[in-house]
Amino acid sequence: MDIRPILSALARHKTAAALIVIEVALTCAIVCNALFLIAQRIETISEPSGIAEDRLVEISLAGIGKQADADARTAEDIAALRAVPGVVDVTLTNQVPFFDNSNNTGLGLQPNQQNDTVNAAQYQGGNLVKALGLRLVAGRDFLPGEVVLGSEIDKMLAESPEKVSSAIIVSQALARKLFPDGDAVGKTIYTGYVPLTIVGVVETLARPNVWGPEAGKGDSMILPVQLPYTEGFYFVQTSDPARRAEVLKASVDALLKNDPNRLVLRQRTYEETRGEFFRDDRSMVGLMVVVCISLMVVTALGIVGLASFWVQQRTKQIGIRRALGATRGQVLRYFQTENFLLATIGIVLGMLLAYAINQMLMGRYELPRLPLLYLPIGAVLLWLLGQLSVLGPARRAAAVPPAVATRST
Repeated sequence: MDIRPILSALARHKTAAALIVIEVALTCAIVCNALFLIAQRIETISEPSGIAEDRLVEISLAGIGKQADADARTAEDIAALRAVPGVVDVTLTNQVPFFDNSNNTGLGLQPNQQNDTVNAAQYQGGNLVKALGLRLVAGRDFLPGEVVLGSEIDKMLAESPEKVSSAIIVSQALARKLFPDGDAVGKTIYTGYVPLTIVGVVETLARPNVWGPEAGKGDSMILPVQLPYTEGFYFVQTSDPARRAEVLKASVDALLKNDPNRLVLRQRTYEETRGEFFRDDRSMVGLMVVVCISLMVVTALGIVGLASFWVQQRTKQIGIRRALGATRGQVLRYFQTENFLLATIGIVLGMLLAYAINQMLMGRYELPRLPLLYLPIGAVLLWLLGQLSVLGPARRAAAVPPAVATRST
């Protein structure tokens, strides 16, 4: 189709054409960046934790008044929880994946290494691998003799820090980062001056906090430190996800029976913990989707309105073309081509604007660079939107009989 008549017609309606181009450009720029942000949030929300999420429940306690030996009480609690029907195993830890707080440490290959250290989430617990449902891919779990009380570690660090050492289990991501060319099991790494010997590697163990330049990469380690209940949280693994509510209630009852002078600060399933952590992200995804849909609807209405106006203005010209032998399909293609040209100009400007917006977001909010993949995705969406929007007015134009059109004034 010869596009010169189309360009000539657009030149006579510069203002209306410019408005559509600007509208398409703004929509393209915002949609491209919004789709990128949505994809990022969904990827974060969907990140695997590595633990048996559907079988875990959490119980957090606090003492009232002066407490007895917290370590002894913790041992009694664990024994009582393991006796609850439907319980597979129990652990007490300082944190779990996708948690409110994060305890981290720097790791190096040399004592007191200052540069090129790796930041890792530091989990503490005597039997986290089994109780949380982690999957060992190399090495072994901790031996009973390797598990120490947190109070003992504090005492040793205060009296003879040079004698402190420990076995650790690391995530596969951390093992690959520390030893990219070999097996990590049996190797020694350091946190400060303290040597840590890797005895096992788990497939996945996500960090508690997935934000920040070093977060969200699965760099995690487990220390065989048994904390008292006053410094950690009980996590109970159930044999059947359907029994979580029943096991949770029975577990709380067992703990309060063991020591009624305590408060239950929190009792919930791990899925509720994860859901709360990502609540804002899900809301952001929903908001971005609404914004994208709203912008596209407004753009579509603008295209429909302008196309309908032009059809009404050009009724006589359309009738003349029909009388000279133009088919309905040719009239339809005329308006579709016209819209395609306007949309293409708007999309090109929108791509440049999308890049500029991304640069601004990178500078202010430390977002990554917009992948080029999202630009053609946005372009295709706007092209399809334009063609669908103009289809109705174009079909009405193509359906005008030549005799009626030529009598129009």
